[in-house]
Amino acid sequence: MIKMQIIGNLGKDCVVNTVNGKNVINFTLAHTEKYKDSQGNLQEKTTWVDCAYWTDRTAIAQYLTKGKQIYAEGQPEARSFQRNDGTPGSSLSLRVREVQLLGGTKDSAGGGSPSYSNASASSVSSPANVPVASEITEPIDDLPF
Repeated sequence: MIKMQIIGNLGKDCVVNTVNGKNVINFTLAHTEKYKDSQGNLQEKTTWVDCAYWTDRTAIAQYLTKGKQIYAEGQPEARSFQRNDGTPGSSLSLRVREVQLLGGTKDSAGGGSPSYSNASASSVSSPANVPVASEITEPIDDLPF
């Protein structure tokens, strides 16, 4: 199995389609990496990934809007093709198995946009009755089994 993970920004609003009675959410992710070339100049390289998320949970589509940062994971597929002008081209697509909203937009500096996350990942509360290490009085090597 080949698995690909990507964190990127949506290039445009997603589109929900029905194909053979099944729902699919289509969206395009842009992942930009910054690096320095051999002369020390800062460069940027953007990779675009076409994503297809086959799911019955289409309620997430309302949050998949242009500029939102998301995490997507799934099976990659590379395709080669010939452009109208005769030059060869290639594309990268992803059959999404999992998607998580990371919130914000590419242009926001940590504040402006609300962030959306899965309910299980939003907050973790610790039990009130768990003792801290200094409160444990039993010998550590005295295991109950």
